[in-house]
Amino acid sequence: MAEPQLEIQASEQGYARVSVEPLERGSGITLGNALRRVLLNALPGAAITWMKVEGLQHEFTTIPQVKEDAMEFLLNVKAIRLRSLSQRPGTLTLDVQGSKEVKAGDIKASTDFDVVNPDLHLATIDASDGRFTAEFNVEIGKGYVPAETGKGLPIGVIPTDAIYTPIKRVNYTVDPIIGAQEANVERLVLEVWTDRTISGVEAVSQAADILTRQLVLFRDLAKMSVREGRKTSLRLSVPPEQYDMPLEQVGLSTRTLNCLRRGGMGTVGELLERSQEGLPNLPNFGQKSREEVIRALADMGINIPSTEGEGAAGELADPVPAIQESAETDETPSR
Repeated sequence: MAEPQLEIQASEQGYARVSVEPLERGSGITLGNALRRVLLNALPGAAITWMKVEGLQHEFTTIPQVKEDAMEFLLNVKAIRLRSLSQRPGTLTLDVQGSKEVKAGDIKASTDFDVVNPDLHLATIDASDGRFTAEFNVEIGKGYVPAETGKGLPIGVIPTDAIYTPIKRVNYTVDPIIGAQEANVERLVLEVWTDRTISGVEAVSQAADILTRQLVLFRDLAKMSVREGRKTSLRLSVPPEQYDMPLEQVGLSTRTLNCLRRGGMGTVGELLERSQEGLPNLPNFGQKSREEVIRALADMGINIPSTEGEGAAGELADPVPAIQESAETDETPSR
């Protein structure tokens, strides 16, 4: 089958339509559904989490010299869409005087955030000498987080629902490719609508990157399964009191014990796990130390797994004959 080709069919600040073909039958719905879930739930964004308004104690009251009450103003604030320029939390301030309509564009400019819907109506000051000031706390997050009341916030601080996700809608379709040279191939068309804080194409790219980083965790699963199986086999074959026994209690010489400690081994079980393909190669851990470890564990009824043949560092292929040959020459280790 030919290599799948990606095409950007439409690209605007708040919308994108991309297609990929040819795909094997069944791959379209797999990719489309995975990308849709990531787009809707995993893309980061910026949102206001609480606000302070001059003269306002809680959301169930009126605002002095302002036409809208606190609840209506709060709903308008939730619709403010912010583009994060630094990917860090911060604060925004609003200070408007005189009889006028207050819009999101009246929020003071910041080096951390950009208001993408400046024409959004927030409130109306209905007094010529009126002044409206507010402070907004902005956080970076994902998805939708409801306002948390009674979480130790001081009086006058009003929490708001945080709509972090920059994605408004995602749709995908999977269609068979009629007249293709290969049978059972299909086309995936993905459509993304955003809040304009991120382009549709960039959103799809970020979603694919997140999905790739998640899936790569499973790439070495088979190797991990083999290693875990070996660990389980060792635990089942060695009594627990021996498996968890500190190496200090095995009766090794100080030199050998220090070598194993520097290698990150402190118990018999850790030594066995590292020795599944022969004793590990460690600095100052020579043939005599290897034979000492094999002999000490053999006295406990434990056999070190050996490699096939002798390794480059002199690993023992058959530990039992080595013990017998060196028994007359090696000193008995102190216990």
